[in-house]
Amino acid sequence: MGIFGRKTTDTPAAATTAPAAVSPELAALTGEYTIDPSHSEIGFVARHAMVTNVKGYFKDFDGTLHLDGTDPSKSTATIDVTMESIETGSADRDGHLKSSDFFKTDEYPTMTFRSTKAEALGGDDYRITGDLSILGVTKPLSIDLEFNGSAKDPFGNERVGFEGKTEILRSEWGLTWNAALETGGVLVSDKIKLTFDISAIKSA
Repeated sequence: MGIFGRKTTDTPAAATTAPAAVSPELAALTGEYTIDPSHSEIGFVARHAMVTNVKGYFKDFDGTLHLDGTDPSKSTATIDVTMESIETGSADRDGHLKSSDFFKTDEYPTMTFRSTKAEALGGDDYRITGDLSILGVTKPLSIDLEFNGSAKDPFGNERVGFEGKTEILRSEWGLTWNAALETGGVLVSDKIKLTFDISAIKSA
């Protein structure tokens, strides 16, 4: 059972007369957490020239989580990403992505996410919805998450881990640059896959 897990009963009447029990282990995970960027990754995948995928990630970001082991609706998340830290394995491509054709990092140095809703989907699966801001444009975004568990590391830090994924249409945030291909289609897909691999440390 995950951090936001909810126990069910085979007796409908019992479900309507008493709240679901919460294990002490889950309740103990409730608290404030700081995302550990050295053990986390925020990545993306874009289709290139209609035939292959280009993968990248952001090297610099920070964020916080508030987890509630008894009520998922009270959990929150914030993430701030430094757009200059984009990395795709090609210096020329990275420079183009930072330019006025794409992220305009001189004018808009940060991409942000602020949650507005959290839901338990069953088992270890959850969904967090919030506002994603890019290029000064803010639109709602939902991220499906899997809770990977909790552990105390050798340095005494209490950690939790999540993996997440979602898809966006970059044009909805004003990222519209493209180039036509002679064979039809375009150079860069509008659909972008976002991936999250998050390790967060509980505050003392």
